Amino acid sequence: MRITELLSKQAIDLDVSVNSKADVIDYMTRLQEKAGNLNDREEYKKGVLAREEEGTTGIGEGIAIPHSRGPAVKKAGLAAIVVKDGVDYESMDDEPVYLAFMIAAPEGGGNIHLEALARLSTMLMDEDFKNALIQAKSADEFLQIIDDKENELDGKKKAAAAEGAKTGYRILAVTACPTGIAHTFMAAENLEKKGKEMGIPVKVETQGADGAKNVLTPEEIQAAECIIIAADKNVDLARFNGKPVIVTKVADGIHKPQELIEHGISGQVPVYHHSGSASEQMETGEKESIGRKIYKDLMNGVSHMLPFVIGGGILIALAFLLDDYSIDPSNFGKNTPVAAYLKTIGEYAFGMMLPVLSGYIAMSIADRPGLAVGFVAGLVAKAGSTFANPAGGDVNAGFLGALFAGFAAGYLVLGLQKLTSKMPQALNSLRPMIIYPVFGIFLGSAVTTLINPFMGMINDALTGVLNSMNGASKVLLGIVVAGMQSVDMGGPVNKTSYVFATSQLAEGNFEIMAAVMAGGMIPPLAIALCTTFFKNRFTQKERESGLVNYVLGLSFISEGAIPFAASDPLRVLPSCIIGSATAGGLSMLFGCTLRAPHGGIFVLPTIGHPLLYALAILVGSVVGCLILAVLKKPLKEAE
Repeated sequence: MRITELLSKQAIDLDVSVNSKADVIDYMTRLQEKAGNLNDREEYKKGVLAREEEGTTGIGEGIAIPHSRGPAVKKAGLAAIVVKDGVDYESMDDEPVYLAFMIAAPEGGGNIHLEALARLSTMLMDEDFKNALIQAKSADEFLQIIDDKENELDGKKKAAAAEGAKTGYRILAVTACPTGIAHTFMAAENLEKKGKEMGIPVKVETQGADGAKNVLTPEEIQAAECIIIAADKNVDLARFNGKPVIVTKVADGIHKPQELIEHGISGQVPVYHHSGSASEQMETGEKESIGRKIYKDLMNGVSHMLPFVIGGGILIALAFLLDDYSIDPSNFGKNTPVAAYLKTIGEYAFGMMLPVLSGYIAMSIADRPGLAVGFVAGLVAKAGSTFANPAGGDVNAGFLGALFAGFAAGYLVLGLQKLTSKMPQALNSLRPMIIYPVFGIFLGSAVTTLINPFMGMINDALTGVLNSMNGASKVLLGIVVAGMQSVDMGGPVNKTSYVFATSQLAEGNFEIMAAVMAGGMIPPLAIALCTTFFKNRFTQKERESGLVNYVLGLSFISEGAIPFAASDPLRVLPSCIIGSATAGGLSMLFGCTLRAPHGGIFVLPTIGHPLLYALAILVGSVVGCLILAVLKKPLKEAE
C-alpha cells in the first residue's frame, strides 16, 4: 500500500510548535483522530507510548516514526507533522526531530504498519526528499512530493529487477536488526543505492519483523561475487556455503555501503565454509572472548527465565496478601479459595524457572537441538535426581545445578553435532529426529544426575551460610548486593547481583531480593531528587529527564540513570553506589522480605515490613541525592 493512500490532508500539519516527545505523540494522535482513523484515541496513545518504552522511534537524521497497532484503530492511516524549530524526541542520535510520521494500524490488518515503516524508512534516507517535505508550503504539496517519490522508487525497483534478471547481481546482501524495522530497511536502501551509483548491481534481502522480503534465490547466490551480511542478529549462513561472505554490523550497511561493496568485489574476501552444524554462529571478525560467550549464554537463559520468576513470584506474594493466616497457619497462602488458586498458579510458573533457565542456556550454545536437552536436564537438576534415587528428593541442586545442566546440555549437543557431521547425506535426517533428542537427553540427564550431589552440597552450604547470617554480617551482605546494582546499571555486575537474588528466592531467602530491588531503585530516584532540589547542577534537558526518573525509579528500572552516569561517571556512579548500598543495608537491618523479583513500589503491599522498606528507599535516595549535589558543581549561566 502506498503512503499517499494512508495519509490524508486532515492528518498533516506543517507548522507545529511542541516542547517534548510527549507533546509530539499527543498532538499526532489528535491528528489521527481528526482523520477518522481511531476508535479510541487514549487507548491508541497508550499503545504508541508502550512501543516507545521498547525503544525510541526517533530513528535519527531529524526523523521520528511513532506507531502502534491494535483494536483502538478503526482503519489504517498516517499522520505527519513538521516541527521547523526541532524538538527533543530522545532519538538514537540525540539530535532534534523536524519531521514525524505516525502510523496507526488496525488489529487483523495484516502487516500494513510494517510495510509503511519499511517504505517510509527507505524514502526518508533521501536527504533532498526529507528537506523538500520539511519545506513544503501546503498539505497538497506535501502529498505530491511523496507521490512523486513513490513513483520514482517503484520505477527504480522495476528497472533494477529487469537489470538484475538480465545481467545477474554481482553483490547480494542480507540486512537484519534486532527489532527488524527501521535499520534493516535503511541499510538495504543504502546498499542498493550505492551499488547503483557505482554501476554494480546489488540485491538485498531484508529480514524484518514481518519476515524475509526480496529473498535471495539459489541461482542468484550461485552467480554472485560476494555476499554481505549486515546484521545485528544471527543469520542462517548455510545457503552461502562456498561463497565469499562479509559479516558486519547493520550500522555499516547504513554508513559504509561503498566500503562494503568495494571490499566485496576486491576478490580478497574469505570463502565461507559451513560446518553443517545447526548452531553455527556468525563471525563478525572480532574474536569473542570465552568469558563474553559464557555471559551471553547465561543471559539468554536468565532473560527467558525472568517472566516465569516475576509472574510466579508476584502471584505467590498476592496469595499471602489475600489469605487469612488465622485459619490454618501451617497452610498459609492456601487457606481461602482465591489465595489457593493464586498460589497454585504462581507455583506452577515458579516451578518452570530452572528448566527454562537450562533450556535456553543450552539453546544459546547449540541452537534448537539444545533446547529439549537443556529443558530435561534442568528438570533433572530441579528434582535433585541421583543414581541412587532417580526420582530425586535427596539433594537440592537448585539454581546452580540447573545452570550447570544448561551448559552441560548445550556443549553435549555440540559434541554430538561434530561427531555426526560426517554421516552419509542419506542419514542426515536421523540427527535432529533421533540422535539429538534421544542421545542428547540421555547424556544431558546422566551428566546432570552425576553432578547433582556436588551441586547440592555447594547449594546447601551457601544456603546455610546465608541463613546463619545475622546482625552486622547480614547488613554487610545487603550493602554489597545492593551497591552492585549501581556499578553498571544493567551491565554484568548489576545482572550478577540480580541473578544471585533470584536464585535465592527458590531457597526461601527473601531478604536478599528485597535488598537488591531497593538498590536498583536508588540511581534514578537519587538523580530525580537532585534535579528537583539542586536544579542549578543540571541543564534544562537533564532536569526534564530527571522527572521521568521518578517513575523509572519507583518501577525498579535502573537504566533511567544511564544517560547521567555516561555523561558524568566520576560523580554520578559513586553517589548512586553509596545510596544503593545504604538502602540495601537498611532493608536487611529492618528484616524486609520480597517474594516478587520485580515491580518496585507497585508490589510494596506484598513486602515484609513495607513501611520500613519504603523508609530504606527514601533514605538511600536522599543520601545519593546529597552526595551527588556535593560532587556536582553549579553550572555557569551559559551552560
